[in-house]
Amino acid sequence: MRRIVLVALAAVLVLAGCTEKPGEKGKEGGRPAKVDGISTSEGTHKQKIKVGTPGHREFLLHVPAKLADGKWADGKPADPPALVIALHGGLANMGKMEDLTGFDELSDEHGFLAAYPDGFMTTWNAGDCCGAAKIGDIDDVGFLTKLIDKLTGAGLADPKRVYVTGFSNGAGMAYRMACEKPDKVAGIGVVEGALVTECDPGRPVSAMIFHGTADRNVPFNGGGDRDFNDKRPFPPVSRAVDFWRKVAGLPEPRNRVKALSGDTDCASTGKGDRGVAVAFCKINGGTHRWPDEASAMLWDFFADHPRRT
Repeated sequence: MRRIVLVALAAVLVLAGCTEKPGEKGKEGGRPAKVDGISTSEGTHKQKIKVGTPGHREFLLHVPAKLADGKWADGKPADPPALVIALHGGLANMGKMEDLTGFDELSDEHGFLAAYPDGFMTTWNAGDCCGAAKIGDIDDVGFLTKLIDKLTGAGLADPKRVYVTGFSNGAGMAYRMACEKPDKVAGIGVVEGALVTECDPGRPVSAMIFHGTADRNVPFNGGGDRDFNDKRPFPPVSRAVDFWRKVAGLPEPRNRVKALSGDTDCASTGKGDRGVAVAFCKINGGTHRWPDEASAMLWDFFADHPRRT
């Protein structure tokens, strides 16, 4: 009886030694199950990341089939894809941003990674806005920087093709990332947001800005309240457009950009010396919402503006 038990135990140990562990090779094309704790299988995965404070932060990561089924070498994609980070608006969350933007479908079609981080108590510290994240002085720049470093450091994303986009409060956070971490971000996409943070980026960043003329939350021509405890008005969207083009030494945006909707009027500065451009899309009659055409237009813009240096 004892011999039978020992033989059975030995068989179990042999099988255990043959079982693939997370991060080990063994799947098609040499793709590991995980890289640095990040799942590489096709689909959307909930991830956690330590940010140096008690607890952790969370984000959703959508992995397209083109990455999962592509060529891998030494546990990393042979051709790391672009990364699009989409930031939800105030009083929303990462799941709502995933549903709102439809970036998963574009990710599957074009092969980029789509990440949807969760704000602090449904808000982002975008400078002078908003809510709990601002009051708590949450280091959201640090959080998003760690997220970028984790994905690029693991070889899962191309560090020269990292883009941050957002809606409303998330759009303000995209501005802040470009202001404070232009070395990490090749371009930003701003939808119904305002530049309400001190900004001295030191280098240009490509930007595509959408804003509705009938937005009452963040008025097109400025106004409203920056926060529940800050009665200063939001600046007009034109101030942000002018700021980013002047940082890059670009002219006013006059080159027409084809839009998917007749209500959207888009123009671009064209590319400057570093390949940087600023595009502005005015949505005539548009309110405080994510336009149906925004995601596809943002991806086309991002794909055409990698960081050159």
